[in-house]
Amino acid sequence: MSDTSGRMGTGLPATPPTGIRIRRATEADAALVDILVREIAAHQGDHVQATAADWGSMLTRDDVCVLLAFDGERPAGYVSTLRRFHLWSASDLIALDDLWVRPEARDKGVGRALMQAVADLAAPERLAIVWGARADNEAAHRFYLRLGAAMTTKEMFSWRPASSGV
Repeated sequence: MSDTSGRMGTGLPATPPTGIRIRRATEADAALVDILVREIAAHQGDHVQATAADWGSMLTRDDVCVLLAFDGERPAGYVSTLRRFHLWSASDLIALDDLWVRPEARDKGVGRALMQAVADLAAPERLAIVWGARADNEAAHRFYLRLGAAMTTKEMFSWRPASSGV
C-alpha cells in the first residue's frame, strides 16, 4: 500500500506517519474487528448485530476489506469497505462503511493513513470511493473535505419492510 502515484492534491500523505502501520484484517482478526466496531457503535449510540464469528466469515470474502491501523503494536483504528457494482457507471466502486480512530490515537495521522490505504485499494482500477457521514458530525466533514472529498446533499434512508407492516 505504498504506491504514491496520482496523489497530488488529495491531502493524503505518501506514507503513513512514523509508528503507524496499516494492514488488511484476516479471519484471525475477527475478535479485534468486533471490538473496534462495537466501539464506534457505542460512540454513535448505535447497536451492532454482527458477532465476532460473523466477522470471521465476512473477512474471508473478496468484496469485504477491513484495514487495521496500529500505533506501534497497539490497535489504533480501522476502516471497513465493501466493493460493489455501481449501475450508472457500469463498474465497481468502493463503498466505505466505517472509519474509526480510537480517541487516544487521534491527531496522529491514523485517519489519513487509513484513507490513504483505501485510496491505494482504489488506485489500480481508478475506482470511485463513496461514503456517508452523519449530518451532525462536523469534525468528520472537515476531515473529509481536507482530504479533497466532495460533499453531496443526498440523504440516506433505511427500511425494514418486514417490521413496518408492508
